[in-house]
Amino acid sequence: MDESIWEAARASRGWLDAANGTGQTELTCRILKLTEEAGEASAAWIGLLGQNPRKGVTHTREDVAAELADVAFTALVAIESLGLDAQAALDACAAKVRSRLPARDRP
Repeated sequence: MDESIWEAARASRGWLDAANGTGQTELTCRILKLTEEAGEASAAWIGLLGQNPRKGVTHTREDVAAELADVAFTALVAIESLGLDAQAALDACAAKVRSRLPARDRP
């Protein structure tokens, strides 16, 4: 990934730390923010499907992708807020997933 993503995650953590502190309650809120963002991604998908007859189709695939990106970025900030390196955590996760893939499908 582009280094600017990791820099943005670290900068966001610093901004939140300065504005809201670093206590357990703040960390809890940052982790719970993932649920909020996931809900927005779900709402966008429902809107893309037109599942609500009163509203019809309200979102696009691009809207869903943007909401999913919010989820991913929020997770990176939460990892950094734990005092850990989000890039290392994501690299470890990707390695774990790659190890589960059949050899023919591994990158």
